[in-house]
Amino acid sequence: MAQNDQQKVETQVKEYLQSLDNDELIDAINSLRGIIHENSPFKENPVDMVYWVKNSDVHANDYNPNSVAPTEMDLLKLSIKADGYTQPIVTMPEDGGSFEVVDGFHRHLVGKNDSDVQQMVHGYLPVVKIRSSRYDKENRMAATVRHNRARGKHKVESMSEIVMHLKRKKWSDTKIAKHLGMDQDEVLRLRQVTGLTELFKNREFSMSWEMEDEDI
Repeated sequence: MAQNDQQKVETQVKEYLQSLDNDELIDAINSLRGIIHENSPFKENPVDMVYWVKNSDVHANDYNPNSVAPTEMDLLKLSIKADGYTQPIVTMPEDGGSFEVVDGFHRHLVGKNDSDVQQMVHGYLPVVKIRSSRYDKENRMAATVRHNRARGKHKVESMSEIVMHLKRKKWSDTKIAKHLGMDQDEVLRLRQVTGLTELFKNREFSMSWEMEDEDI
């Protein structure tokens, strides 16, 4: 394309975008980015296409094992307010136009609950979509753990539940260790946590030790 033709197209696009109201503008930007993304040599990488979606369309998953202390949450709020969103929220798209969080639960929470941040991003959140080959729950769980393990702290109970879920889906200890970034001893310990809980969950215990012989 000649330079003059390119400048003409850019002018037409700019005029078109300037004629739209806020929600229409965001939809148009997502559409234009989508066209660029489909023709990008980097399209296999989710970060190549960041969508802005309404925060009401983004919801948490039901297995996230990552926890953040109040002081770290305050720092996250400050970071987003001072620097803006520098990392998108990793999601899986669902039927009906909603998105389930794979990574970025706390970034998503700040964008929903902090009024200053809501105003800054016009009630929207930046999201990327994981690869379609990772849509099944087991791969989403593994992706969440991989994203989280270098950050924050994991709740042992939640981690053990994920490991047991993967075991029920016929994942071997070797596969779990590889995909969750663990060694096999850690996988075994997490299996034991849930295994012991399941072993004793239906047992009844007295509130105290009962002494059969009062003279002892």
